Amino acid sequence: MKRIFDLLLTIPGFLLIFPLLLILAVFVRIFHGSPIFFSQLRPGQNGKPFRMLKFRTMTNARDVAGNLLPDSERLTSFGRFLRSTSLDEFPTLLNVLKGDMSLVGPRPLLMEYLPRYSPEQSRRHEVRPGMTGWAQVNGRNAISWEEKFRLDVWYVDNWSLRLDIRILAMTMLHVLLRKGINHNATVSMPIFTGSGSVDDRG
Repeated sequence: MKRIFDLLLTIPGFLLIFPLLLILAVFVRIFHGSPIFFSQLRPGQNGKPFRMLKFRTMTNARDVAGNLLPDSERLTSFGRFLRSTSLDEFPTLLNVLKGDMSLVGPRPLLMEYLPRYSPEQSRRHEVRPGMTGWAQVNGRNAISWEEKFRLDVWYVDNWSLRLDIRILAMTMLHVLLRKGINHNATVSMPIFTGSGSVDDRG
């Protein structure tokens, strides 16, 4: 039922925004070069890896030694705009169409985090990861890793279509109001180092 719900919303939604996707792709190519998409392995349901897609928000600028410059120097004003409006997330709809992700679920983090979760925290992978989730509409970058994972597991245990609809509505409101958006997008949040960490990452 959840998969049908995803497709019923994603297919017409993707067709509706497809012209915007093409326009954004052109601007990403102009400001950031190739490739247009940022692609990274992330853990899906049961930890199975998949490649999550986003629009690139940074250039490949390097120093004289050939090393990539820090994120804060490679992030463009257009990339900052994409992040602050969540437009960089639009290509992730392709992951939803493929079945790698759901519209709603725990956000897919990094593959190297898998062995760092406690058994309870690992339960966040019992469902497909989502473009948005219960943790994202209840604090996002303002809460600790432990609280974020607690909210993810709560979602796993209390899932319903009504809850997904509520989360999607809250997400749209948060995006419109820029609520919970990390405006200091020039730097990445610290990584999750394991149970007991107080760091956070979007």
